[in-house]
Amino acid sequence: MSAPYSPMQAIDVLDTYFIENRSRILDIASFLDRIDRHEGVAAAKADYRYQALQTILRLLSASETGRTKAIQMALSDPSTEPLDSALGLRAYGAWDGSRP
Repeated sequence: MSAPYSPMQAIDVLDTYFIENRSRILDIASFLDRIDRHEGVAAAKADYRYQALQTILRLLSASETGRTKAIQMALSDPSTEPLDSALGLRAYGAWDGSRP
C-alpha cells in the first residue's frame, strides 16, 4: 500500500517548478529583445498585444494572490453580448478593446 497523500509545501513547489518557469521567463525576455532589435519597434510597442503583455507583466510582479485571474481578465474581452456571427474572426490572445 502506498503512503498517504501529503500536499506539497511552498518550498517543494519552488524546488519542483523553478527551472521550467525560469525558462519561460527567459523566453519572454528573448521575445521582447527580438522586438527591440527589429525595424518598426515603435509600431510594435503601440500594438494592443504588446500593451497587453506590458500590463500582464506588471500584474505578474504584484505581490498579492490572484495574479492568474487578474491576468486572464486583462487579456479577455469583457463584453457579455454574443456576436451575431464569429465567422471569419480569429483569436489573437488579447482583447483589442474594439467591443465595449
